[in-house]
Amino acid sequence: MNQKLKTKELIFSGVQPTGNLHLGNYLGAIKNWIELQKKSECMFCIVDLHAITTTEGRENLKDNSREVAAAYLASGVDPKKSIIFVQSSVTGHAELSWTLSCFTPIGWLNRMTQFKDKAGKNKEKAPLGLYSYPVLMAADILLYKSTHVPVGDDQKQHLELARDIAQAFNRFFDTDYFPVPEPVIMGNATRIMSLRDGTKKMSKSDPSDFSRINMTDDADLIRKKIMKARTDSFPFPEKKENLESRPEIQNLVKIFMSLEDTNLDKIINDYSGKELKIFKEDLFDSLESKISKITKEMSKLLDDNEYLDKILKDGSSKANLISKKNIEDIHKLIGFYRS
Repeated sequence: MNQKLKTKELIFSGVQPTGNLHLGNYLGAIKNWIELQKKSECMFCIVDLHAITTTEGRENLKDNSREVAAAYLASGVDPKKSIIFVQSSVTGHAELSWTLSCFTPIGWLNRMTQFKDKAGKNKEKAPLGLYSYPVLMAADILLYKSTHVPVGDDQKQHLELARDIAQAFNRFFDTDYFPVPEPVIMGNATRIMSLRDGTKKMSKSDPSDFSRINMTDDADLIRKKIMKARTDSFPFPEKKENLESRPEIQNLVKIFMSLEDTNLDKIINDYSGKELKIFKEDLFDSLESKISKITKEMSKLLDDNEYLDKILKDGSSKANLISKKNIEDIHKLIGFYRS
């Protein structure tokens, strides 16, 4: 359920700069931030330290970081209201990650399912960073004493770990220093699936470009991808219960619901029994009106590296001020020697 946010609560979230930002990144995260920044203090990070846990994430980090920043800005994240910055530009993330790892039992990390999914059969060859990734995520959140974190389905377990770590630290030092961050689950599209397989999450690593809508795709390509999106030969379902056995159509419906900020009952009522082609045409129209504007603005921003770099530098300065103060407080709590 959606959380009601109070004024002055601090929201933290981020996206990895691994290239090919797609519709799932926008609908599942960035789109929701626009409303959050109207009510609360927000920090939106480009989490490049997380990106290097996989080999493909280590390429073109600088350009990819600028692309994520451009997507934030083009989507409506306002640097006057929110802090936009690159994770590695604030050393407190790595420092606090080490500190918190000393308060995190290995058993907690062994329960993290995402490591098992990503490492697969080669877990003995997986980098330590991939295994300890959730502790760094906890550090990202707790470094700024964040109170709320927007999460998708695949990040719920990691946020639970961040909450456990915060409470373990607080108990050990008999303090309430770290707020216990609450999840914020927003919108209809917390998990967007592949256009080629409704049982798999939309991913930039999928070898088929037709499995996703990239934020840099033009209108013609978006239309091709939607019209070629995998479905079945039956008409649009007449009851919402029927969607559960038709995952590809259910996924397209979720995308449409999120883009139009509408509800499932209305969509069923509007398209019940109609050819899927009609629904796909309307879905494309919605994507063109919403996403094409962002794509064009991103293109303009990516032609102005000086402006993007200034936004990120300003955001880094603001984030570092908060980080340094909180790291000093944490050092005092732990009792590290300082002359």
